[in-house]
Amino acid sequence: MEKIPVAILGASGTVGQRLVSILYKHPWFEPVALCASERSVGKPYAEAVKWKLQTPIPLAAANKTVQSCLPVQEAVLAFSALDADVAYDIEESWAKSGKLVVSNTKCHRMRSNIPLIIPELNASHLSLISKQAYPAGGAIVTNPNCSTIGLAMALKPLHDAFGIKAASVVTMQAASGAGYPGVSFMDLLDNVIPYIPGEEEKLESEPKKILGQLAEDGASIKFADFAMSAACHRVPVMNGHLEAVSVLLEKKANKEEIIEAWLAMDADTDGLKLPSSPRRPLAYDDKPERPQPRYDRMAGNGMTVSIGRLRPCAILGWKFELLSHNTLRGGAGGTVLLAELCVAKGLLSARVPAKSAELMLI
Repeated sequence: MEKIPVAILGASGTVGQRLVSILYKHPWFEPVALCASERSVGKPYAEAVKWKLQTPIPLAAANKTVQSCLPVQEAVLAFSALDADVAYDIEESWAKSGKLVVSNTKCHRMRSNIPLIIPELNASHLSLISKQAYPAGGAIVTNPNCSTIGLAMALKPLHDAFGIKAASVVTMQAASGAGYPGVSFMDLLDNVIPYIPGEEEKLESEPKKILGQLAEDGASIKFADFAMSAACHRVPVMNGHLEAVSVLLEKKANKEEIIEAWLAMDADTDGLKLPSSPRRPLAYDDKPERPQPRYDRMAGNGMTVSIGRLRPCAILGWKFELLSHNTLRGGAGGTVLLAELCVAKGLLSARVPAKSAELMLI
């Protein structure tokens, strides 16, 4: 079966390296362009990148010449892991050239006609693509902030089953979330930094868009109506964002009913057989000391959100802890899963090579 030709924008960065690692062994996608900044253009990828993953650079990627971030004709889909300060215009140029852009950057997430997607939760929001004005089938879809993903996945079943009046989250976010070189060793060692620029604003807005409903005209999202408060901290952990969540429900629920809502969640990806989809999007552990980054971040190959310590909250009613892998579920893995969803929903059917049409039948 012929694979779908794709480009990776920002291939040398932290999330870009994860994309390279995943996509060079992916059953559906074939990277035909590794794109990065001008200082890397023309170099072999192995020379241009400071590889930070424990697994080696895929051989086919190591020898591939890095290209600029200009649209590439042979790629029909672009995975974007670009820095936010350059991503907006570059992603726009790819969409205007008729490419589907699946973006992990923040630039387009809150635009009214851009879907902000967690594949298990709100696949119906992909219909916003029809309201985008890009020519020749170009479109942009976005993956949420790395901390938003775990939070929204835990809140969605509760919102559906009981309704949410208010929620509060305190995050303890891994160092890798700051990219490379990220936070200074001297700043982070033996320390916790109680401020991450822009994070609290994302956590207070993105879940409401994800848990919202399509407006009557289908051109935007009516945000979910609940109060949301966030406090974000950078901690000396390599991977895995731990979040302490409190929630006020509209309907009364006991502990067993809440856990059942999590474990019985109907996922929009059920039955689609997406390669990156975990067997269980949510997992609950009754042990009082779980979840922990060291032990739980790789649940479901890094794609499962681990929840624990559900207990009464004297202020809001209930509180719990959750953990998600920030560069897999919250970054490259989530972005690849979103692209797989787009394929399964037929959003590439007019753009893929003829022999890849079978991919639309999954």
